[in-house]
Amino acid sequence: MLQRLFGFDKQHMTVRTEVIAGLTTFLTMSYILAVNPSILGTTGMDKAAVFTATALASAIATLLLAFMAKLPFAQAPSMALNAFFAFTLVEGMGYSWQTALTAMFVEGVIFILITFLNIREIILNSIPMNLRYAISAGIGMFIAFIGLKNAGIIEASPATFVKLGEFTSASVLAMVGILLSGVLMVKKVKGALFYSILLCTLIGIPLGVTEISNDFLPVSMPHSLAPTFCQFDFSEFFTLDMAVIIFTLLFMNIFDTVGTLVGLASKTGIMDEKGNIPRVKEAMMSDAIGTTVGAMLGSSTITTYVESASGIAEGGRSGLTSFVTGVLFLIALFFAPIFLLIPGAATTGALVLVGVLMMDAIHQIDMEDISEALPAFVTILMMVLTYSIADGMIFGLLCYVLIKLLSGKYKEVSLTMYILAALFILNYMFA
Repeated sequence: MLQRLFGFDKQHMTVRTEVIAGLTTFLTMSYILAVNPSILGTTGMDKAAVFTATALASAIATLLLAFMAKLPFAQAPSMALNAFFAFTLVEGMGYSWQTALTAMFVEGVIFILITFLNIREIILNSIPMNLRYAISAGIGMFIAFIGLKNAGIIEASPATFVKLGEFTSASVLAMVGILLSGVLMVKKVKGALFYSILLCTLIGIPLGVTEISNDFLPVSMPHSLAPTFCQFDFSEFFTLDMAVIIFTLLFMNIFDTVGTLVGLASKTGIMDEKGNIPRVKEAMMSDAIGTTVGAMLGSSTITTYVESASGIAEGGRSGLTSFVTGVLFLIALFFAPIFLLIPGAATTGALVLVGVLMMDAIHQIDMEDISEALPAFVTILMMVLTYSIADGMIFGLLCYVLIKLLSGKYKEVSLTMYILAALFILNYMFA
């Protein structure tokens, strides 16, 4: 039965190893249960409802992956796309969170269709590798910047735009969290970011950063989804801006998911010499369904988590590993009071360390060829300076097309890239 359901091979796998691997993956990525409500809560969304949506969407997507793809990977809301949701769509562009949630829902439906029709390969293959690496590194920088800003470690300045913030209890706690997260990861502690968040939450009690009510109980029934469930707003949907937003979401989701799947598959040894991954379409489909369902529940876009590598390192090789992780996300629903107690400053260490891990892609960028290096640099720089993942990606793509065209290397640019560049220019002209 285990072989039929999860691809479990009793000759080469043990149930105990798969269960431990699933638990390890959950501990490593469970920080999202604290971070996602914290980030989406900045838009005015109900944090308790977002917590329930995060746990449920993660469980559904991961369990679908366990049964459909039978791979030892786990899925949850993307740390790049929740930042895009909160700080680009809502804070930067001024959309309501209901409209942003609508964009996430439509993107999920489109992702299901293009996965079913295998169109994703056309989009994926049109983007140069160096820009893919730059996008990953840029998102890492952006996420770390958000963590520092939210904790008050850096703040706005009329003279220099940004400056070092004042030393407050929250900023000091955040600095402790960064160092603690780093030390635990150096020591290769499984679930380092999760433990760092918990320890910082405890340290925050005497500092007055963590606030505990008199009637606090660590366990409760799951919070209602009513404040966020299917709260869609299509009133501002049919615009050119929204078309660009949905493409950007789709683009980010494709590269985030495919890149992670390739990296994780290489660690499990299941990828063949041509780079093909067994049941990759099913893995992408579980991601797409999870994104669609997650948006209905009230959560941002789902993606495959690179933290799944921790479970793989523990020996996880089948869908049984992801099944255990999915079940643990369901159990976490009953511990919402603990996760919702966590202050934003306690998650700064996790945000910064996730940024560090995403910067791993930067060493793969070809820095010898300026026509490749400059667009990559522009992508990374503009994501942070415009406070927008979308603008960073668009400026990087435009820079790539223009520098190749003007330097006589126009044949290196795909037709799809030329079309995208034209659409982006039109968008800025008429925005």
